[in-house]
Formats: sequence, structure tokens, C-alpha cells
Amino acid sequence: MNQPQRINSGFIAIITVFFFWGFVAASNGILIPLFKVKFELSQFQSQLVDFTFYLAYFIGSIVYFVLSEAFGDPLNKLGYKKGLVFGLLLSAIGALLFIPAANMNSYILLLMALFVIGLGFALQQIVANRFVANYGDKAHGAHRLSLAGGINSFGTTIGPVLLGFALFGSAEAPKPESIGIESVKTPALILFGLFILCAMLIQLSKLPKVSSEETSTKDFKLSNHPQLIYGMIAIFLYVGVEVSIQSNLGALLELPEIKGIDHTLVAPYISLYWGSLMIGRWTGAVTVFKVGKIGMIALQIIVPLLAFSIVFLVNTLYNNDTSDFISYLPFVLLAIGLFIIAGEDAAKTLFILGSVATVLMLVGLFTNGTLALLAFTSGGLFCSVMWPCIFSLSIGGLGKYTNQGSSLLIMMILGGAIVPPLQGYLSDSIGIHNSYFVTVICFAYLAWFGFKMRRNKAIQEDVSVDAGLLRH
Repeated sequence: MNQPQRINSGFIAIITVFFFWGFVAASNGILIPLFKVKFELSQFQSQLVDFTFYLAYFIGSIVYFVLSEAFGDPLNKLGYKKGLVFGLLLSAIGALLFIPAANMNSYILLLMALFVIGLGFALQQIVANRFVANYGDKAHGAHRLSLAGGINSFGTTIGPVLLGFALFGSAEAPKPESIGIESVKTPALILFGLFILCAMLIQLSKLPKVSSEETSTKDFKLSNHPQLIYGMIAIFLYVGVEVSIQSNLGALLELPEIKGIDHTLVAPYISLYWGSLMIGRWTGAVTVFKVGKIGMIALQIIVPLLAFSIVFLVNTLYNNDTSDFISYLPFVLLAIGLFIIAGEDAAKTLFILGSVATVLMLVGLFTNGTLALLAFTSGGLFCSVMWPCIFSLSIGGLGKYTNQGSSLLIMMILGGAIVPPLQGYLSDSIGIHNSYFVTVICFAYLAWFGFKMRRNKAIQEDVSVDAGLLRH
């Protein structure tokens, strides 16, 4: 009988890796408006931050895929533990590159530093999920991955707050007239140290043996699997809209008809957006508990409210302006109701959340002030549980081709590199507020995909969704 692995420094270090992914990805929302002001960038140019970061994921995945096809799984030869340590060291080098880039006041070098961090993350993602799943009784792998997903979401919530505080101080602190690019050096140096520490803990820890026995099937034809093609588009647009909403939020907040605040005050709103994803993902994770129908409904109400309270508390502790947070509570309550109605049906969940998100994006487009801002922010609530729904529907019915299908879906994270700059380019022509019509198109497609998959009975019978299994 398998005994649960005791929690030790190695497991803690691996879980911390999930925190890093969320922390850095969400912190880009703070860097984008800062870089835009200091380098006098257009909105399109400022969105190259996300383009560079998520392109690294795509390039890393492509390189790994090609090497695997040509020479076999590189990690089976190198070792998964060494692979994870190498990924962390690569990200550490990227963090350290921020210092000379800031000294030279070079936007290009700062983007290159982010690219190196992203390459390290791509390798870490391949390795860390397998380690967590195998860290003890495999029957409880989903529970551990749910925990990791929760830690990741906490990183996305606290990352903007901590980086915003490090760069600008609190909302009540006096703001210098000019905060230079050199202000990123201290956070980068701290991040470098944390990457190194994490790598050392993993290197010195005893980790479970992990290997890949996955094989490629040579007769795979994408054209034979329309649900996979639709799913690849869905993943592309899902990651794209998830990233684009917050990446362009700093510019939206500057509009007098929205909030009229500068880049030094955007942290609580970026935190609220990513906190919205944490709210939904924590809610999705409660499905791992066997508590009966009434108990499950109770958890689906209590857990998101608890998560929302944490978002509020974290920002309050750093003296951020949380005056709009209470006004956001009705959106949270709406999402709770929709999560309960949708249940664990992947297609139904995607259709309902995609449809409501589309309506709320339209509300944001045709209103101003706090209502428009919070309507756009609520996109995080609806994105929160879409990934496992899209993924499971896309690979449903693939059988022996599941590995190839999964790798193609992962590559579609490229949407995070393409959609934000596209919205930024449009905003330079039609204004940042109007550019949010991109989110309407994305959510409308996701709703359509859910509707189409609901009508596909063969796919429905092959789909098993665990909403606790999350990416990043």
C-alpha cells in the first residue's frame, strides 16, 4: 500500500515554483504601464512585455517537442530533477539580467530578460506538474495539483501588490515625481535569490523518481479531429483574453472617464483581476472533496468568499485603495451562482461562463466609470475555470492520439503573446476603451465552443473534468 509522502523541503520548493509562475506573470501588469511611461511607448509597444514572455513558453515547447521527436524525451536522459534545477537557474539568469538592462535603460534588454525567465518557466512547467502528481500516493495526485494550483493563484494575487509596493510604495505613500527604471533592480535581485534558493533546496532534496513513457503515434492527422482544431483556437483565445484584459488595464485606468489614475496606483486593480482567477480556481478545486450535494454547495459559496476576503486583506495590509472592492462583490456572487448552476459539466460550464462574460464585456464597452472597470475585471472570474473545460473537451475522443493533441494545445498558450499586442495595436487607433471589443470576440467564441461540444454526445461521453487541475 502506498503511503503519502511526508511534506518536506523538496515538496515545499516544488510548490513554490507554482507560486513563481503566478507571481511573475501577474507582475507583468505592473511593469507594462511603468515601461510605457518611462520609455514613452505606444500601447502596442508596451504589450511586447506579454508578447516576449509568452513567446518564450511557445518557443520552449517547440524546442522540447522537436528534441523529443528527434532524440527521445530529453528529461528522461537528463533526469527530471536536474531538469527542474536547470529551469530554475535559467529563470534566475533572466532575473539577474534585469540589472544590466536597467543600468543601460534598455527596453529591448528588459524584454530579453523576461524571455529568459519565460524559457525557464517553460521547462519548469513540463517537470513540476509531474513531480507534484507523483509526490506520494498517485490516487491523491489531483489533490496535490489542486493545492499547487491554489498556490499559483495566490502568487498571481499577491505578485502585483508586492511589486507595486516595492516600486511605488502604498497608495498613501508620497509618490516621487519620477520613478526610474532602476527601481526594478531590487525586486529582480530578490527574485534571483529566491530562484537560486529554490534550486538549491530541490538539488539537496530527495524527490520521487519521475520518467515519461509517452510515445508518439506516427499516423496522427489533425484534420481528422475537428474538436481538437476548435479547441486549439479556444486555448489560444482563452489565454489571450486572460492576459490581455489585465495587460491593457493600466492604460484603461488612466482614462478620466474610467478612473483617471496614473501607473503608480494600478496595483490593487491588477491584484483584484488575478484575485478573481484565484476565487474561481479555489472554487473549482473544492470538487476534490466528497461532501455530498448540500456540502458541496456550501463549499462553493464559502470558498470564493474566503478567497475574495484574502484579496481584500492583502491589499488592505499594503494600504492600497480598496474602495471599489466592495462594489465588486455582486460580480463575485454572480459567479458563485453560475458555478453552482454549471456543475461539473465541462461544455455547459464553458457555454454559461463564456456567454455571461461576453455580456459583461459589452457592459464594460458601453458604460464608463467603476461599472465599466469592474465589468472588464470580472473577466477573471469567468476565465478562472475555463482551462480544464477547454482542455478536456478538446482531447475527448482522441484515444491513442491524446499525447499529440495535448502538446498542440499547450503550444496554443501562444495566444498570450499575440492577443495583448493586437489589442494594444488597436487601442493606438481606436482608443483603449474601444479596444476591449477584442474581449467580446474571445469570450463569444469560447461560449460557441462550449455550445458546440454540448451537442457532441461522443465527446461528452469521453470527457472527465477535474476543475482542480490547472495550468501555470
